[in-house]
Amino acid sequence: MDKLVIHGPTKLKGEVTISGAKNAAVAILPATLLINGICRIENLPNISDVKMSCKILEALGAKITWITENEIEIDTRDICCTQAPLEMTSKFRASYYLLGSLIGRCGIAEVGLPGGCNLGARPIDQHIKALEALGAKVDVAQGKITAKAKKLVGTSIYMDIVSVGATINAILAAVLADGTTTIDNAAKEPHIVDVANFLNTMGADIRGAGTDVIKINGVKELRGGTSYSVVPDQIEAGTFMLAAVASKGNILIKNCIPEHLDCITAKILEIGGNVENYDDSIRVSMNKRPSKAIVKTLPYPGFPTDLQPQIGSVLAIAEGTSTIHESIWESRFQYTFELNKMGAKITAQGKSAVLEGVKLLTGAPVYATDLRAGAALLIAGIIANGETQLYNIEHIDRGYENIEEKFRNLGANIQRVTEPDEN
Repeated sequence: MDKLVIHGPTKLKGEVTISGAKNAAVAILPATLLINGICRIENLPNISDVKMSCKILEALGAKITWITENEIEIDTRDICCTQAPLEMTSKFRASYYLLGSLIGRCGIAEVGLPGGCNLGARPIDQHIKALEALGAKVDVAQGKITAKAKKLVGTSIYMDIVSVGATINAILAAVLADGTTTIDNAAKEPHIVDVANFLNTMGADIRGAGTDVIKINGVKELRGGTSYSVVPDQIEAGTFMLAAVASKGNILIKNCIPEHLDCITAKILEIGGNVENYDDSIRVSMNKRPSKAIVKTLPYPGFPTDLQPQIGSVLAIAEGTSTIHESIWESRFQYTFELNKMGAKITAQGKSAVLEGVKLLTGAPVYATDLRAGAALLIAGIIANGETQLYNIEHIDRGYENIEEKFRNLGANIQRVTEPDEN
């Protein structure tokens, strides 16, 4: 069992290069199933979710060649199976993208109910609604989802709630459908735009991604034959931005898209930080204790739920009392119990948390309850006095590439240690 051992406090200084977006990569990889050809994907983050996605694609008949640790060539001409391995798909949330891709390409899909971080109820009703509107018959039973259709036909789809996953799945299913599909009340996150751009590069006709109305004109075939580079990771960039603030540091964050980070920038300026935007990089610095704030998570372009735990670590040491309102996931405050072990004073109830700022956190053994909680506790360990032992770091490895190395290069005292299993 691996853990991270962190000695703090440390002021983080230096440069960090952001990897490809995890949330884009885990949707683009299933999207390759729609291509009757070969394509190359660059700037893939070297994380466990990407590796699992590739294993699933290979089980379905794709041929994958690793050019480098961040670049693959994938041949999906000979897809021979429409049943995704249940033991693999149950391990992470993004496996549901296989539904839209397989039914779009083959007219049938069987995928295990998705797993991933335990953030409370994560229904897939909007996914099912979209597939059924396009003409699929969907059945959920025995821990799996089965979708079948003789032919998908373009239609109008209205999302009852703004859902990133359902928007992407609807796009995937509609790309090869007959006629035009319109998605109203679509999500607008950068990785949705990236998936659409990838598919368009391969021959699709998708318009309006990044707005709340997306139109997909169905095409006969996607041929591939070209390469595509995954967009930089907005959430990883935001994590390092908030780490700079928490540690009273100064970090130049390279290979990012500053406009994707506007909502984080605004909040950092509000609590007293400094932000300088460049073409493809952003510098964040802080020389004092952060001020209190009110944060509410919202769909893009609002403050991302995937950065809520990280700003929680910042506000835990802020002057005054802050509040965080979580509007996306009902169980996203599990990390606050771990921060309290480090001396934070946080009261969380339902979808809200009150954070009474303390001057200093103290190192302690803590446990990552999910991917972003792990990032928050890692930041907390860096700014805490003494030693922090962070367990369950397999959650962090799902979404951050070489995380401890990147923080070490910024001055953090952090080591990955393997402990023998108790049994």
